[in-house]
Formats: sequence, C-alpha cells, structure tokens
Amino acid sequence: MAELSPLRRRMIEDMTVRNLSPATQRSYIHAVAKFSRYFGRSPERLGLEDIRTFQVHLVANGISCRR
Repeated sequence: MAELSPLRRRMIEDMTVRNLSPATQRSYIHAVAKFSRYFGRSPERLGLEDIRTFQVHLVANGISCRR
C-alpha cells in the first residue's frame, strides 16, 4: 500500500476530528483527487482562484458544485 502524503494524512485527520463518516471521507478525497487531476498539479500547489476555475468548469459541464 502506498504511503499517504502529508496533505492527505492531514485531511483524513481533520475529517476524523469532525466525525465525518467513512463514506463522506472517501467522497471528499475523491473530489480533491478530481480537482488535482483537472489541473495536473498537487492540491498543495493550487489556490482559491483554481477552486473557482474548477467550479466554473463543473457548472459548465452540468456537474453539481455543492457549497
């Protein structure tokens, strides 16, 4: 099994502290992975404007963007 990146480990710890269900955690991790793949960069290197750009992309393609 691959070792978790520090960012993913931190994300999982934060979601666990918030008492999110395992299914919700998997969903959030999947969403971050899609976001990262869209830009071809680690989420550590993406910022607020990238989030907005990705949300616009999702809406333009008929994909729901929850807030």
